[in-house]
Amino acid sequence: MTDPVPLRIATWNIRKAMGTDRRRDPDRVMQVIGQLAPDIMLLQEADFRLPPRPPVLLAPRIQAETGLLPARFEHGRTSLGWHGNALLTAPGVTVEDLRHHDLPGVEPRGFVEAVLAKGTARLRVLGVHLGLLRTSRRAQLSAILSSLAQGPALPTLIAGDFNERSLKVGLGRLAPGFRILSGGPTWHARAPVFALDRIAVSPEFAALSGAQALRSGLTALASDHLPLVADLSLPAASPAP
Repeated sequence: MTDPVPLRIATWNIRKAMGTDRRRDPDRVMQVIGQLAPDIMLLQEADFRLPPRPPVLLAPRIQAETGLLPARFEHGRTSLGWHGNALLTAPGVTVEDLRHHDLPGVEPRGFVEAVLAKGTARLRVLGVHLGLLRTSRRAQLSAILSSLAQGPALPTLIAGDFNERSLKVGLGRLAPGFRILSGGPTWHARAPVFALDRIAVSPEFAALSGAQALRSGLTALASDHLPLVADLSLPAASPAP
């Protein structure tokens, strides 16, 4: 029997590299990402908001500073991601498919989707940043679940800034198919009180350790959110018939 494949997952709303000291500093954002050493990194607010939405972190520097590779979405923009959602992967992770989607709601929102492989494991990953209004978040979660129902049957992970404190009322739509991991409060980074950032996993994933919000002197400065990291494992994919 093939051993389960370990996966370190991290998600972080980097607030366009604007720190809690009101300084925009991409270098310290990349320093934190390098310290996390994830296999898969989901970022939110990785691009500036106004068109043409240029990236906050430059792709060549990301690889040089963090060792991670930014996914290249086919959207015709210089943006790192889609609606600010970006995906970085370690060299040992293969990107098999990439998609980007719009979401309903009062504000312009979207999510990114990827089919990835590490060793003998395959999985689908979604990076999300849900809206500020609960009515929008509910519609967005319904749209995400509808999109998943049309895709391949793979172990699935959804990570990002859910902008939601309630697991029952706000995130109840995910409960039937996903286990929602929280490492505790992630916002505001200097004095965290709300667990807005989450990692939701389908039943195939096992947790090697609980999710953890990384709190340090640097993460308290780099963004108004703390990064969230989880060490998971996934069974090897069944061989093709």
